[in-house]
Amino acid sequence: MSTPESKNGKSSKTTVILAVLVTLGLNAAVYFFWLRHTSAEAAPGHSSSAPVAAVLHLETFTLNIDDPDQRTYLRVGIDLGLDRDLKDSKSNVVSPTAILRDAILNVLMAAKPQDVTTVEGKRKLKEQILAALKERLPELGVREVYFTEFLVQR
Repeated sequence: MSTPESKNGKSSKTTVILAVLVTLGLNAAVYFFWLRHTSAEAAPGHSSSAPVAAVLHLETFTLNIDDPDQRTYLRVGIDLGLDRDLKDSKSNVVSPTAILRDAILNVLMAAKPQDVTTVEGKRKLKEQILAALKERLPELGVREVYFTEFLVQR
């Protein structure tokens, strides 16, 4: 038979377990909210005023980069984030692939091996590519440069 003491013992254990679970759940919710909030603030280069509407895939770039001591090859896959969809019937912009590739190649050929092997160097390379594309093809509306592949071979 069940005594009042055993019911109280089970009841207090259940209460403690429930309190621990609620506390863990609240802590997890606060953590994920805080993490999402701070990562959205800390994301450099992402502006909420100009979202990416479409992504334009470019064929892989393979080239020699400026290295007087040895042969250094760079293989880079690049996609571009655009402010409008090129397939949209309202947009009369045609993707001028030759001009795009030329602008990107000019930036990549000027890169030094020591510049493209660091995270900071790759970030600067993205900024330079974006600036070159905005200068040469402002009507295309390039907002982001995405590296989909990045290989340096010496």
